[in-house]
Amino acid sequence: MAVQLNHTIVHARDNRESAEFLAHILGLEAGDTWGPFVPLDLSNGVTLDFATIPAESIVMQHYAFLVTEEEFDGIFQRIKDAGLTYYADPHGKQLGEINHNDGGRGVYFMDPSQHGMEVITRPYGSGDQ
Repeated sequence: MAVQLNHTIVHARDNRESAEFLAHILGLEAGDTWGPFVPLDLSNGVTLDFATIPAESIVMQHYAFLVTEEEFDGIFQRIKDAGLTYYADPHGKQLGEINHNDGGRGVYFMDPSQHGMEVITRPYGSGDQ
């Protein structure tokens, strides 16, 4: 049996705001509200279902997205156009930089609910360090 991740719930202060934010940055479209969720469908069949919960109940999570070099260009431009703070590392020490891990490019930024978002063009361990 091939096991695949189908969907996961992303806690947010405002489900629509967070879904629309990430959809915009990634160049996607958030779906219609379905029950308590606003879905964001990814190209590999996984759906992020954003759910509004009290802000004090949100625990920061990390979400990493593998994209092409062309997609990265658009995503990185939208990050800059939005005036978002971004980093080359997950600990926020390399402010205003991107990384070139495994011969690709990567960037980290926060969403409106303070989840850590990462966009990479090469999977970890796939190439040059």
